[in-house]
Parts: sequence; C-alpha cells; structure tokens
Amino acid sequence: MTTPPNSDGSPPPVATPDLVQSGRWFTRGVAGIGAASLFSDSGHEIATSLLPAFLTSTLHAGPGALGVIEGTSDALVGLSKLAGGPLATDPHRRGRIASGGYLGTAIATAAIGLATAVWQVAILRALAWVSRGLRSPARDALLVSLVPRQAYGRASGLERAGDNLGALIGPLLASGLITVVGIRHAIFFALVPGVLAALAITVAARQARHTLTAPGAPRRLSLNLRELHAAGLARALTPAAAFELGNLAVTLLILRTTQLLQAAGRSLTAATSLAILLYAGHNAVAALTSFAGGHVADRTSPRRTFTAGAVVYVGAYLLFAAGPIAWPLLLFGFALAGAGIGLAETAESTTVALLLPDRLRGNGFGVLGLVQSLGDLGATAVAGLLWAVFSPALAFTYAAAWMAACVLANALSRGPRASDPEPGQTARPPHSSDPTAAPTKEKP
Repeated sequence: MTTPPNSDGSPPPVATPDLVQSGRWFTRGVAGIGAASLFSDSGHEIATSLLPAFLTSTLHAGPGALGVIEGTSDALVGLSKLAGGPLATDPHRRGRIASGGYLGTAIATAAIGLATAVWQVAILRALAWVSRGLRSPARDALLVSLVPRQAYGRASGLERAGDNLGALIGPLLASGLITVVGIRHAIFFALVPGVLAALAITVAARQARHTLTAPGAPRRLSLNLRELHAAGLARALTPAAAFELGNLAVTLLILRTTQLLQAAGRSLTAATSLAILLYAGHNAVAALTSFAGGHVADRTSPRRTFTAGAVVYVGAYLLFAAGPIAWPLLLFGFALAGAGIGLAETAESTTVALLLPDRLRGNGFGVLGLVQSLGDLGATAVAGLLWAVFSPALAFTYAAAWMAACVLANALSRGPRASDPEPGQTARPPHSSDPTAAPTKEKP
C-alpha cells in the first residue's frame, strides 16, 4: 500500500509493518507513556493537594490568591496546548518535546517549595502548567504513532487510566509526606515522580524512532486550521465543546459534598476528610472506565463511548443537585462523575486520532486541549456564580443541562470509527481479503 507524500512534498514517516500490521498494541513504548502519565500526575498532584495550605498557612495569602493562580494556570494550559500542536506535527520532535515538557513540569512544580512570596508561586505554577500544555499534543501524537488504528481507543484509554491513577496516588502521598516532613519539604518530593515520568517517556520516544522508515524534511510550524476544518474537526468537536461547558471542576463536587456531610451532623474536619476519600473513589473509577472505554471505542465507535460518558454525568450532576446527605449516595455520585470523565476523555482523544492523518494530529490534539481548558474554565466560573447568587442545586442543574445538550449533539453526528480507512491513505476494495488487490483512493 502506497502512502502519499506530505503537503510540503517530503515523504512521510511510515510505521514499520511489525507494529501496525501485526495488531500488537501494548508495547514498551505504550507502557512508557502510560507510566509517564501516572508518574507525572502523581507528582503535580502532590503539589496541588498542598498548595491551598502552603499559600494560606505558610505564605499567609488569602483564598483569592489561590483562585487567581489556579485560574490563570488553567487558561495557560489551554493556550500552550494549542501552541504545542504545531510542534507535535513533526514526528522527529515529538519525543524531545514530550520528555522536555515532563521534566519542565517536574522542576517548576517542585520549585514551588522554595517560594517565599505569592508571586513566586504564581510564576512557578504558570511555568509548570505551560510545560504541561506544550507536551500534551506531542505525547498524544506519539502514542497514536505506536499502535495500529484498531487500537487507538485502548492506547488512549491506557494513558488516561495512568493519569487518573496518578490523581489518586498523588494526594495520598501528600497526606503521608506532610506528617513526616511538613508542607514545604513535601512539595520538593514532587520532583521524584516527575523525573521518572521524563525517563518513562523516553522509552516511547526510542520506540517511535525505530518505527520511522523515512526521515522526511522538517515541517513548517502552522496551526493548519483550514485543513483541520476541511477534515471535519469542527463538527467532531461540537459535542466535545458542549461537554466541556458542563464539565465542572471536581473541587465543586468536593465542596458540595463537604457541605452536605456537615448538614448531616459531621464536623468540618470529618466532613472534609470523608469528602477527600470519596474523591479518591472518583479517580479510581475514572481509571477503570478510561481503560474499559478505550476497548469499547475500538470495538464499536468513540461516539458511543462519549455518549455514555455524558449520560452518566447527567445522573451525577442531578444527584448532587438533589443534595443527599447519606455518604453512600454521595459516593455513588462521585463514581458516576468518575465514569463520565473516564469515558469522555478517552473518546475525545480517540476521535481526533481516527479523524486526522498523522501530519495533522498534533494540531488536532492542540485544538482539543484548548476546547477542554476553556470549556472547563467557563463551566466552573458560571456554575460558581450560579452557586453564589442562587443555589448549588441550580449550579449542578445547569451543568447537567449542558451534558444533555452534548448527548443530543453527539446523536446528530456520525464520528469516525476504527474500521474506517486511515485518512489520506489508500484502502483495499470493500469485502476484499486479497492483500495484493489494487488499492483504491478513499472517497472524500
């Protein structure tokens, strides 16, 4: 099967037959990316868990400082993901960008422990999140390049599972470290898993270099928005945009749970501790459903996986809107939300991977990252305002309405499947089992 040249005339890199045609997908490189996500998230979740206490008790700042720092950092993540897209279009740069991004996140995060002023924390947090954003499209494009098309969902699910497991392990490590070394020194330990993440991603980068059989010329840095639109990315991301506009920060779920547990008669300390444990259950369920959702996306379509994620989110938000005070019901709400994010994020990444050719995937992942970050920021800001002015019930109902709109928008779109031909490449005639059959051009 022949592969057309890139738009700049250079021959594209081609994955070696033993990786793509054998059907194997769980290789050392894929495992390395999953481990990198687990280690990195464990590291920066240590700092994230301790940041409120560090700002308020150590640096004597108010909650407003935390809000400004986190809001600015989250916005920078989206913008840096968009900027990282063009960098990830060149297969020969992906490994260096990903490993550099993981290392930059680790160093900047651990350095927060050295801060003696709030503005220093703000700069270091921003640097860490910019590094995190820049590396993401390169990591996602690198991951997809290591597996056959029929396994994009499983590979994406494994990476998301590692990320969610890291979000479970990080706070647990933080709670143990703070009792032994204190807040400031505990933040230093975020460097250790971050460095391990940078080492793990090099395994994937090394495998990717072995799969490139044509060197190609360096690609021009461009957002390629016109080509992305022509490929149908805007239509594919419309349901994702609706989803993200209803995707509330998990801190609002923790706050709602804490208040409800207090209403049941628990002290603030006991309610907060139990809410954090329920949040750990959220991350555990998210890890499991990410991996399971990837398998479903490969067997059926990412659209169905995405719909399932949005549907369970409707149930979760309506439950939090109702405001039960029994902790088993709150745990069920956290589990539904964890399943929703695990299924939806896996489906979003798989959709972009299936829809776009390799030379546009970096750009596509960057645009997806921007949609996710800005949508989440808008969702949390509006819900927080509704909470403050009216009630938490209205805030969660608002989020549930966006999830319902997402289900409707997704029902009106077809979406790519793993069984579809690779974009921009040739395909054998339908119902042909002869490997020597003459290829036919894919119809637009």
